[in-house]
Amino acid sequence: MNRASRVLLVLAASVAGMSAVWLALPSTPVATAAESGKVLYYQNPDGLAEYSAKPKSTSDGRAFRAVREGDGDTPVKPLAAAQGEKKIKYYRNPMGLPDVSKTPKKDSMGMDYIPVYDGEQDDGGGVSISPAKMQRLGVATEKASMRVLSVPVRAPGTIQLDERRVSVVSVRAEGFVDTVENVTTGMEVKRGQPLLRLYSPAVASAAAEYLSVFNSKIGPAAISGARQRLLNLSVSPDVIAEIESSRVTPLTFTWTAPRDGVVLERNVVDGQRVMPGDVLFRVADHSVVWAMVDVPERNLAVLAEGQKVILKTSAYGLREFPGVVALVYPHLNPATRSARVRIELKNDDLALLPDMYVEAAIDTETSQPAVSVSESALIDSGSRQIVIVDKGGGRFDPRNVKAGRHGNGYVEITEGIRDGDTVVTSANFLIDAESNLKSALQAITGEGAAQ
Repeated sequence: MNRASRVLLVLAASVAGMSAVWLALPSTPVATAAESGKVLYYQNPDGLAEYSAKPKSTSDGRAFRAVREGDGDTPVKPLAAAQGEKKIKYYRNPMGLPDVSKTPKKDSMGMDYIPVYDGEQDDGGGVSISPAKMQRLGVATEKASMRVLSVPVRAPGTIQLDERRVSVVSVRAEGFVDTVENVTTGMEVKRGQPLLRLYSPAVASAAAEYLSVFNSKIGPAAISGARQRLLNLSVSPDVIAEIESSRVTPLTFTWTAPRDGVVLERNVVDGQRVMPGDVLFRVADHSVVWAMVDVPERNLAVLAEGQKVILKTSAYGLREFPGVVALVYPHLNPATRSARVRIELKNDDLALLPDMYVEAAIDTETSQPAVSVSESALIDSGSRQIVIVDKGGGRFDPRNVKAGRHGNGYVEITEGIRDGDTVVTSANFLIDAESNLKSALQAITGEGAAQ
């Protein structure tokens, strides 16, 4: 063997020896940043929603995975199960369906079922919500309090004349119209204002007899009888007084307006022959009128005489006309299922005209306060009425109630809550849905569905 070959053999042996020495040295692994972080909790190695605060193994002997600070998108805060080692009672469907399981599982979309731990559910349908979740849901509350509710009932109607303030001018004996004054339909007249002059043989004969008795002074009884005969023929006291002062029987007699008002009808002309009972003029007082409104059947229970009313009409824009309920008619219109209500109101400036359309707002406010909450706090499904009561500490209790009158954005609660109770006014539908889900799950697990 030559010199070069011997040198190569020596070098190869040296390299082999150094390798053996290196391999014989103990290994020292380099710790990564993730492995050196604080262990937060331990999670099921299959990624199921099963956690532990201490090292743990699955039923088949595999160790739980340690979750450390900084492990990607792993939550930093350990879950309640890892903190307190609470016992998992069952797993519920992540979509809120009434489906539970004794063991971890996934739904048809691959989502993990959510574990339910001991102490999370309470008796009945109450629920507990964390402050963070309450903020996300936008939960708002207020206290139930005693309020006087005002429930305005709105109804359309028309203006009508007060039938007690309409008068007619007629005669009670045959006669002839001598002259009609300058009075026409639609004009305003005053009480005692002359309307026409009438010639009537019967009235003239009664007037002559009265004057004869009055001049003879044969006795008060005779004078009173003769005077009453003239009154029975509709001769006004002013005409009788004129006969007494002038001691002359007039050929024609003046017929005057019986009241202040507006002439609705004029049915007479100069020279016309009139018979007893003929309506010569019709006069109506417009200073007080009625509003006849139709109120739906459902609102009749809150109506009463004497309630205040505000009326508006399109003719006068925002102007309001105050009135009071004078009568609720005792009959119902079967076609419209409404009852007629008479409202009496002043009309001194004659702004309201007969047959004018009006919109009435009847104030049905009572003087008795009642426990009430905002209308948004009441959940009314038709078959039940509930209010979510805030019991404090994130605990909420759905409470069956009985609702009464509504008004001014509030609703009366006649049964179920008391003055001072805190109720939920926002996100209460979500809390009610969660309560119904918990009740359903408790019913299922109570029947052994999760066994």
